[in-house]
Amino acid sequence: PALGRDDPALGDHDPAPDDREPAQGDEDLALGRYDAALSNDDPALGGHDPALGDDDPSLGRDDPALGGHDPALGGHAPAAPSPLTGTWYTLARFGDLQLGVGYYIDSLTIAMFLMVGFVATCIHVYSFGYMHEELHDFHDGEVRGSDGAPLVRPGRFHRFFQFMSLFCFSMLGLAVSGNLFMVFAFWELVGVCSYFLIGFYVERRSACTAANKAFIVNRVGDFGMVSGLMILLGTLGTLDFGDVPGPRGEVRPGMFSLVRSEAADHALTVPEGMRRFAGRSARSAETAGEPAAAAETPSLRAATVVPSEPSEEQGGPRRGVPLGYTLGYMWLTLAGLGVFCGCVGKSAQFPLHVWLPDAMEGPTPVSALIHAATMVAAGVYLVGRCYPLFTPEVLYVVAVIGTVTLLMAAAIALTATDIKRVLAYSTVSQLGYMMLALGVGGWVAGLFHLLTHAFFKSLLFLCSGSVIHACGTNEMPRMGGLGRKMPWTAGTMLVGCLAISGVGIPLSFGLSGFHSKDAIIAQALLFQRTNPMYGWVFYAAVLGAAVTAFYMFRLWFMTFTGRPRDERVFAHAHESPPSMLVPLVVLAIMAIAAGWPVPGTALSIPNILEQGRPAGTGEEAFAGAAWAALTVPPEHESHQAAVHVAASWAAFAAAALGIALAVVFYGTRNLDPGRVVAALRPVYVFLKNGCYFDELYDRLWVRPTLFLAGCAAWVDRRVIDRLADGSAAAVRGLAVWDDVFDRLFVDRAVNGLAEATYRLGLSLRRVQTGRIRLYIVWLAAGTAALFVLASLYWGFLTT
Repeated sequence: PALGRDDPALGDHDPAPDDREPAQGDEDLALGRYDAALSNDDPALGGHDPALGDDDPSLGRDDPALGGHDPALGGHAPAAPSPLTGTWYTLARFGDLQLGVGYYIDSLTIAMFLMVGFVATCIHVYSFGYMHEELHDFHDGEVRGSDGAPLVRPGRFHRFFQFMSLFCFSMLGLAVSGNLFMVFAFWELVGVCSYFLIGFYVERRSACTAANKAFIVNRVGDFGMVSGLMILLGTLGTLDFGDVPGPRGEVRPGMFSLVRSEAADHALTVPEGMRRFAGRSARSAETAGEPAAAAETPSLRAATVVPSEPSEEQGGPRRGVPLGYTLGYMWLTLAGLGVFCGCVGKSAQFPLHVWLPDAMEGPTPVSALIHAATMVAAGVYLVGRCYPLFTPEVLYVVAVIGTVTLLMAAAIALTATDIKRVLAYSTVSQLGYMMLALGVGGWVAGLFHLLTHAFFKSLLFLCSGSVIHACGTNEMPRMGGLGRKMPWTAGTMLVGCLAISGVGIPLSFGLSGFHSKDAIIAQALLFQRTNPMYGWVFYAAVLGAAVTAFYMFRLWFMTFTGRPRDERVFAHAHESPPSMLVPLVVLAIMAIAAGWPVPGTALSIPNILEQGRPAGTGEEAFAGAAWAALTVPPEHESHQAAVHVAASWAAFAAAALGIALAVVFYGTRNLDPGRVVAALRPVYVFLKNGCYFDELYDRLWVRPTLFLAGCAAWVDRRVIDRLADGSAAAVRGLAVWDDVFDRLFVDRAVNGLAEATYRLGLSLRRVQTGRIRLYIVWLAAGTAALFVLASLYWGFLTT
């Protein structure tokens, strides 16, 4: 027992039969894992539960727009299809560990493919007109040559579309990835493509700085993501999402099956691999003399995964699944936080949001693609994809980060005057909205807003590009009255502003943003009622909706209404060509209707997403183990009339208030915004400068890094280089002395010997006369001399 083998927290046996706690896979009715009320009649399994009010239209469950079923089509929605999983190619295999290129296809994958493909196609068509100047030599007025004239360079039309196509390919590959290893590969490829496209105008210093900033800031988030992947791989032994065939033909369970196994009724559990890892850590701690049991036993704070207080409509309490705060649970939480760190960087969440507003340095189609369908969408998508792995503590962190990002970015957008910068901060704010929704349990709501946001945000960016293309400036104070010269652009951008503001008739009709924001606010309200101490999340969501409507209509009024503020800009303005207008109209239609069900059917984006909902995440509330007071409510309960009606009216009131204030300040001009700015000058300056995040990071990280780099350069020049140069000088001096020694002694000795040998040879030449008779005489004399010497030597030996 000291080694934790019989610790129930590790899922092992206890010799005492009375104290035995069932293991994770036991079919123990005492834990409610096989409650008859939730077997074949569980809506999550495609069944029917009258106790949950499925057939009561007043609860909103039969509203196709809310993801419910349509009774007119014959009753209940069919069971959600199982995802298609598999491996295309195995890259490496280390024992039981397998890394490969695989796929995980469910309704979320299909929705992402359709959204990315559709939006990217519109942006590519738009780019044919917007980037036509790159077909020939391009005159860049923002860069001056050595002679002071604008820079003239060859066009890069082909290079632009190469990068754009690679960008889309990377996002599609990320969406279809079957494991986190493959996700990370495409994750980095998305980052590289953004670096290329943000820095497309490479001659501009601002573009190069923005590209570097985006790349470096994302590496900060990726460090956390790699840490999370290492934890998952080390404790679970796999990075696959779903179950895949193993090397010997067996079925290898994926991460989702391990964390939310069918044996546990898909309730969140600590997987066996993490329990074993926790046991090894505990034994190591005990070996080091630490109280391992205190780290591993659930006695720190035993928690139970329970629903919120049951009401009569809910039919009484539902099952609870014990989940102790073990070391394994801590590893699961840390893994989720690590993966979320990567999403914070990629989706520009606080505090790593600073790169996205500067990403507008790239061409406007690039901004539209980054902000709508590819890079920033990747982070939200990954949170949705890894949702079954996240503990309630992780989800609460997601909600807090999303809420802070939502309000901070919306406040900064109020003071921005660059039309693309307003939209950039709007993107940051809306991404915070999505994270907030996912954090409070709104899986469908958050991803629904991701999809609708892609349509109206790409529309807004392309409309801003049309304005910039016509006016030659990004500054809204220089615009005004452009609606008369650009009616199509003004009309389509108005649709985008209405959609992002969530305009609609409560409980009835609305643009796409109305339905997705309505779902988010409803889930936030349910979260507030379930967790009263965290109720500020709901009020932040409503406030964010009001501020969004205000700054978006501020943008529209400053750009298209009133009198022209700059006659040169107004005179230069003109409507864009058809190649740019057609995508605007198409996207405007989608911005209006993307939230509607297909007429005559129950097919809608929420219904499609509902089919891909991770098992065990929509029907049951589950509480945290570290924070027992924190409960993530089931999303299906947000469709009830008591929640949905109040949330709809709150969303409507927020949008109406924001638009009304924008009309008063910038439409009819009954109130002067300048007086508000003067009265709140310190706040205005603070927000105008982006809350000084760039300056803060410059002092906290950039300057210290540059200082350390300067110190390293000083050491390199003054110490290392001097040592290297001194060593080189010493070696050179030694070589000089070696050369002197070689010349004076070695060479003279060798040359003297050669000269002596040569002289000896010259002296012997005199004997060589060339006469044969003389040679014979010398041979005879030599022979005689040898004979005499031999005779004398022999005589000496014999005597």
